[in-house]
Amino acid sequence: MIARLTGLLLEKGEDYAVVDVHGVGYLVHLSAATLLQLPPRGEPVALRTITHVREDALDLYGFLTAEEEGVFRALIEVKGVGPRAAQKILSGIPPRDLAQAVAHGDVARLTKVPGVGKKTAERLVVELKEKLLALANAAGPAPVRGAGGVLEQLAAALVNLGFKPAQAEQVAELLRGEAEGKGLDELLREALKTIRG
Repeated sequence: MIARLTGLLLEKGEDYAVVDVHGVGYLVHLSAATLLQLPPRGEPVALRTITHVREDALDLYGFLTAEEEGVFRALIEVKGVGPRAAQKILSGIPPRDLAQAVAHGDVARLTKVPGVGKKTAERLVVELKEKLLALANAAGPAPVRGAGGVLEQLAAALVNLGFKPAQAEQVAELLRGEAEGKGLDELLREALKTIRG
């Protein structure tokens, strides 16, 4: 089992990165939040990893923090939530926010996460409440950020994904009217749709 990778970041995709470790390129699946925090291409990177083996594939899932890895491990123990679904959930909601929603039985908040329907949200609350309680208590109230800060983060994230600074700023400006109250992950998805649209 591969538990950690340290090497140079070769490539970033929509939900993965390739890390060169002594001449071997490892494709690692990542949440949108983790992708945003990666250094630029060619820079050193260290990722915690989980190796997932199926009959037809051997996949690596990567994390920058033990917190995200722990929540991922808890998610894949829930019936009907596989590694890809867990990664998608963590792309739509930060680990601490997820823990708070589960701990408070906030099914409405969970159903706003892409790929989580009402039944899955209810299952998450029932199966993970005890497991994520400590993380929820540590989270405390979520910080409130203004639209300006999120838009600056969005532009930086787009540049980090390989877009030109002028294009990144233009797209961020286009989304200014919709930015209030939205998280970075949600805005990034909208920005990518705008660019590809």
